[in-house]
Amino acid sequence: MSEIPKIIQQLVTAILAGFLFHWLHIPVGWLLGPMLVGIAYAVIKGDLQPFPSTFKTVGQVIIGIVTATRLSPETLSVATSYAIPMLLCVLITASLSMLSGYLLSRWAGIDATTCFLGFIPGGASSIVAMSEEIGADTLSIAVIQYIRVLLVVLILPTVATLLFPTNPDTQVTATVVITNNLPTLPMLLNLLILVVCGGLGIWGGRQFRLPSSGFLGPFLVGLVVFWMLPFQIQMPQPLFYAGQLLIGLSIGVQFDWQTVHKLLRAVFIEVGLVIVLILLCLGVGYGFHVVTHVDTVTAVLGFTPGGIEAMIATVMQLGGDTGLVLAMQLTRMLSILLIAPWLVAFLVKRAKSAHSQLEEEEELVELNRVEP
Repeated sequence: MSEIPKIIQQLVTAILAGFLFHWLHIPVGWLLGPMLVGIAYAVIKGDLQPFPSTFKTVGQVIIGIVTATRLSPETLSVATSYAIPMLLCVLITASLSMLSGYLLSRWAGIDATTCFLGFIPGGASSIVAMSEEIGADTLSIAVIQYIRVLLVVLILPTVATLLFPTNPDTQVTATVVITNNLPTLPMLLNLLILVVCGGLGIWGGRQFRLPSSGFLGPFLVGLVVFWMLPFQIQMPQPLFYAGQLLIGLSIGVQFDWQTVHKLLRAVFIEVGLVIVLILLCLGVGYGFHVVTHVDTVTAVLGFTPGGIEAMIATVMQLGGDTGLVLAMQLTRMLSILLIAPWLVAFLVKRAKSAHSQLEEEEELVELNRVEP
């Protein structure tokens, strides 16, 4: 019970920060403000702060359902027409991430397995879970993944907003809707449909073990329901802000200063590598724009190295094609998660083999020393 006042205090402070950042017109202010509040709490207190995982799940559900309201069958057909350049860009960004992991291993003196897994973009929680199951260095992988996601979420919305001014004709305003030519429902019934989609999505996502199940499950259920209903489904803007707040705060309170301090040299090197990786991914996105003529903000946010919820929120704010960004991000994330279990097993097996070979060589040296 002693944790409840702390959680309430965190939420109140996060709301105030969200209002301040929104008033200052800071990009995705309802996500960045609460995230910085969470980091401040973790740094001041010196350890991870209590914050129920349910809150993050609720935030993911809201963002997932909002995304479903923005995705149309036309967007999917457009995405399939860009399949070849999209897959090529996914391959390039994934290769750049792996190169960053390799450089971190060489320059920071950390084993290659940890660095490769730490730099795999997308599905951070899934990667950490995989590494834990097979005995890799879970703590270091979690820190590297966290720093990567944190930098992506902090830097890219700001850069995108500075480079691409908000389009007032397509920016999300009072509500987020599927279309404008369908009849509306009473708000209570509308909210009930949203809640049912969210509940079914969470259950289905966990049953089918989807990556980022709190986001993908409600998104897929919402997509089916919204396309079937002959009504306009609305997500009130305050709920959209609340979803951003919960995600931002849940990211912030996970900041583990003690572990970061232990890996301080690696963290400094990683910060530089992630910034370079972000710039390169921006270049890949711009190249996709040049080849396909997709609007620049959509192309750039579609190939970021992680932070899918934040990128969706940003593209909604800037008036890009939310559905196409989601298609790009999911293509990258699902492709990587299909490959990741094999990659994890291969890297860990290789690391254990190298370690065993080193031990055998050391034993052989010791035997040669004791022999007359």
